[in-house]
Amino acid sequence: MIEYIRLKKGEQDRRFGTSFFLRIGGLNKMNPYSLLKMSDLSNEDIFSILHDAKLFDNSRKDWQLPMQNALVANLFFEASTRTHFSFESAQLQLGCKVADFQAGSSSVTKGETLYDTVKTFESIGYGCVVIRHSQDEYFEQLKDIRIPIVNAGDGKGNHPSQCLLDLLTFYNEFGTLSGLKVLITGDISHSRVAASDKEALERLGSTVRFAGPKEWEREGYPTMDFDEGIQWADVVMMLRIQKERGASLQGMSNGEYLEKYGLTKERYSHMQDHAIICHPAPVNRGIEIDSDLVEAEKSRIFTQMHNGMLVRKAIIKRAFGFAPFEEGQK
Repeated sequence: MIEYIRLKKGEQDRRFGTSFFLRIGGLNKMNPYSLLKMSDLSNEDIFSILHDAKLFDNSRKDWQLPMQNALVANLFFEASTRTHFSFESAQLQLGCKVADFQAGSSSVTKGETLYDTVKTFESIGYGCVVIRHSQDEYFEQLKDIRIPIVNAGDGKGNHPSQCLLDLLTFYNEFGTLSGLKVLITGDISHSRVAASDKEALERLGSTVRFAGPKEWEREGYPTMDFDEGIQWADVVMMLRIQKERGASLQGMSNGEYLEKYGLTKERYSHMQDHAIICHPAPVNRGIEIDSDLVEAEKSRIFTQMHNGMLVRKAIIKRAFGFAPFEEGQK
């Protein structure tokens, strides 16, 4: 029999803590505070994380985990600036002690598996690991790990923390996540952001459409003409070309790609007055977006980065077993 308990708001689940896992029929279930993909979260979970993130930007800005040894390891097997260091900023602000794992100077170079690497951190007292990896759904090999795992991006599969910061950005802008029209354009086929955002936004009542080179279309991802989409959308989300996953400019120069598939000043002028520009970054200026538009009036690109730190504070708080702040708290 499995027993679930509902925490009082703001209280830590001391019984589950960071070492809890379920065993059902002999199969291990990962820690319930892991966050691997958006489907791990109910709609209520999503809004609880967003609520906590908003409080972390005002009345709860200085809140820290009420525990002395909140040890977190960040295991990034792919290059990252925003995700890596916004997680680290979030962790340090929460009072965590952070290990910044470097694969190139670790036993990974001697053939150690991902499982053994993560199991090592669990065995020596770490309470949470944040992992980015080039393999799609790398976490499938970590089902016996008991501490919470936070997925910071797996191949072209999932990027839940990026999705949540996008949702926070949209919600702050429009006051709802229902009824929004979102256009995601660029390298769709290699984008974990496109995958996570589509899953969550459609579930929450938004309409999502995709545009870009035909070679990068993805089955089940409805497309529309880019220029029509620019005039239709509340949110225009630009994606970079992921050369590290085999994408290329399809024989075009940077300027040719921008004119055909990028956000130019001409296209910008046709956006709705209330519409905003987003981008998960890094931005390739002059390719998917005109450099002058990165900080244009409609751009929320750097706002997304700030929101990323807030959302990741909420994710780490949740990983250590603390329930959402009270609904009425400010």
